[in-house]
Amino acid sequence: MDPSVLLSELSGLNERGVDTSKLLLSGNAHIITPYNVTVDKVTERFLGKRKIGTTGRGIGPTYADKINRVGIRVQDLYDESILTQKVEAALDVKNQMLTKFYNRRAIATDQVVGELLGFAEQLRPYVADTVLVLNQALEQDKVVLFEGGQGTLLDIDHGTYPFVTSSNPTAGGACTGAGVGPTKISRVIGILKAYTTRVGAGPFPTELFDEDGEALRRIGGERGVTTGRDRRCGWFDAVIARYATRVNGLTDFFLTKLDVLTGWEQIPVCVAYEIDGKRVEELPYSQTDFHHAKPVYEMLPGWSEDITGAKSFSDLPKNAQAYVKALEEMSGAPISAIGVGPGRDETIEINSFL
Repeated sequence: MDPSVLLSELSGLNERGVDTSKLLLSGNAHIITPYNVTVDKVTERFLGKRKIGTTGRGIGPTYADKINRVGIRVQDLYDESILTQKVEAALDVKNQMLTKFYNRRAIATDQVVGELLGFAEQLRPYVADTVLVLNQALEQDKVVLFEGGQGTLLDIDHGTYPFVTSSNPTAGGACTGAGVGPTKISRVIGILKAYTTRVGAGPFPTELFDEDGEALRRIGGERGVTTGRDRRCGWFDAVIARYATRVNGLTDFFLTKLDVLTGWEQIPVCVAYEIDGKRVEELPYSQTDFHHAKPVYEMLPGWSEDITGAKSFSDLPKNAQAYVKALEEMSGAPISAIGVGPGRDETIEINSFL
């Protein structure tokens, strides 16, 4: 959690009249410090052509500090002595790297401590024992929804390493991150676009470099929310979808952006890969094989009718219905809702999530 970013977002919401008083922030959450942002940026620039394509927000170095047990947590903001010791320990190594390897200025401990302490009182109303709150809610049979912030192939363990994020955005990460046992999870919903996108570097078998790819990017408004970079776009990849179903134990899919595909006479769908002349229908475990994977396409008939006003599955054109059913069969989990437009109300619900 970056305190400056969080407080900026809260301020923006409050200015628009949104009540943020119910927000809770775990005392165990690790803080993205200014020096972690610096390390992230200089490291990525140093990698040049081998860069990962990070957001530059300091997330990776913060996770590294966590694992190296020199991380700064929210609760540390309320004990200046501990905070100072931890920042000092972290900077002992980072300043050596910044000055001797990257030719950057050393970062002063007191400067960082002072900046972090400046956030303490602003954050205090939100800090809570979130593990207790969540488990008590579950014990009271309340509905608890966990949201993952990244895609399956960005998982640090199960994604396209090293082109991944620094955490486990797959479904199991909800348990470790929130402190809720796996037996408490009753439903796992995968968010699935009607085509495939990716931000950052890494293998992408169905990526398009032609006018179709540009059309998907333009019509779908495909720009990274955090980075502002154009997303890489390609046709739907059923191999990745099946992998996501398996790794996450998905019970449902929410298919989004079906409307973006309106207007194509035929829509290719990747049903398998060709690797060294062999057909492969599951995601290769080898990074080398995945980088060399060529998509095997099946052509599905498209539609030209505007679907943004559809309120039920039967309102969709026959070819759109067939496309959804084909994706459902290929992906291995039922599609329980469909996004037919950018508006919150432009959704077809097939199976209730509640």
